[in-house]
Amino acid sequence: MQVSRFWRTTGQRYQLVGEVCPKCGTKIFPPRDVCPACEAEAKTPFVFSGRGEVYSFSTVHNAPEGFEKYAPYTVALIRLEEGPLITAQLTDVDEKDVYIGMPVEMVTRVLREDGERGIIVYGYKFRPRREAQTQPLALAA
Repeated sequence: MQVSRFWRTTGQRYQLVGEVCPKCGTKIFPPRDVCPACEAEAKTPFVFSGRGEVYSFSTVHNAPEGFEKYAPYTVALIRLEEGPLITAQLTDVDEKDVYIGMPVEMVTRVLREDGERGIIVYGYKFRPRREAQTQPLALAA
């Protein structure tokens, strides 16, 4: 990966920054110059919540070159709460525990390493959603 390309795409990889169409309100990820729904110019930045659910998934056992050490790993289509469908690797979950409709949240993790150049590429993955504790801690008597 080229260093210039690496820095140019950090917003998309670390915060799920996309766009919202000013004409029809469609949320777009990754960013594009034209809205796929109404074909209007779409350049208004939009930060996605990073929450969604598993739409579909598959586990990769025979990984492509450069990803062998990460196999097996599960890749999923994630339907974000704001609407877009994106592809991402799942993390912090065993493949047998993944199911369609599972609530997930975005986290930043290592995607791969560019060995000779020494660049460690971070980006978004999704893990099972961790709900905030709603129960107050019990005080000792």
